Amino acid sequence: MSNNSILNEKSISFLTTYLNNASPTGFESKGQELWMEYLKPYVDTFITDTYGTAVGVINPDAPYKVVIEGHADEISWYVNYITDDGLIYVIRNGGSDHQIAPSKRVNIHTKNGIVKGVFGWPAIHTRNRDKEENPKLDNIFIDLGCETKAEVEKMGVHVGCVITYPDEFLILNENKFVCRAIDNRMGGFMIAEVARLLFENKIKLPFGLYITNSVQEEVGLRGAEMITKTIKPNVAIVTDVCHDTTTPMINKKIEGEIKMGKGPVITYAPAVQNNLRELILDCAEANNIPFQRLASSRVTGTDTDAFAYSNGGVASALISLPLRYMHTTVEMVHKEDVENVIKLIYESLLKIENNESFSYFKK
Repeated sequence: MSNNSILNEKSISFLTTYLNNASPTGFESKGQELWMEYLKPYVDTFITDTYGTAVGVINPDAPYKVVIEGHADEISWYVNYITDDGLIYVIRNGGSDHQIAPSKRVNIHTKNGIVKGVFGWPAIHTRNRDKEENPKLDNIFIDLGCETKAEVEKMGVHVGCVITYPDEFLILNENKFVCRAIDNRMGGFMIAEVARLLFENKIKLPFGLYITNSVQEEVGLRGAEMITKTIKPNVAIVTDVCHDTTTPMINKKIEGEIKMGKGPVITYAPAVQNNLRELILDCAEANNIPFQRLASSRVTGTDTDAFAYSNGGVASALISLPLRYMHTTVEMVHKEDVENVIKLIYESLLKIENNESFSYFKK
């Protein structure tokens, strides 16, 4: 594959729309519709399940099945309690960070549409300077500009409404993609781009390829856990994000050393099948794709774990995208890393194609 940029104008337009759309855990349907519409020209058919995982399939009748996977959901909040004077207290839907909430604008999703609000916070002048209180789950609150609980409820807001941040996609310094929910709708974008390249390059795969955009990863890998039982794959290559550990306040002795712009990250972990990982490493070296290594002691914390331990064991591997400021509204990745993850998954699929009888994964 050429070293030229593989992201075109249509790709970036889709990425912008896809990231700007809200797809909180449990409410991913609109994002899945956008994703399937983009993927439609490049696949033969689709599978969807009860909870909304979407799968584009190439060669659906092939007995051997390979999955490439990302997850579709983003962290969010739930309305948990509405006070008599119209303020809203929240609980997490996924790993939402309470420390970034104060002064953030929010969208509350109701049957009547979006209701705007803000996470309030007392002014610096009024706080106890001797012992300032930090943001915590029990003291952050949302203000809709209402004076009573009845006003809030009249807007259609009730306990259980999901809350997202409205922060939208931007590009910094021409090559840094910034948005909320890059974790991990960028994964869904990257596997869709792999499908596009296979189609445009007229690649005929000898196996079934299942381009899988799973739901509910942020609350325990649940979407992957369900869909792997439906697909029953032989091989799964998962892509997710991992931490760029070169920014301040991160201990490399604990987190390892990973830097945005230095290439995809290939993980060593019990859930990662050794031969599949080595195939991916061989592809990176053979195609001059830069890469980094990361060790995970017990679990990867990604959908890799769900695929690996399903159906009696599925040969699985993880290719991660270095990301700064995870679970904030300014998640940041490098454009070249995005392209190199796409290239590495693409080249790895071609290697599987040339691997006679797929014995590589049976050792």
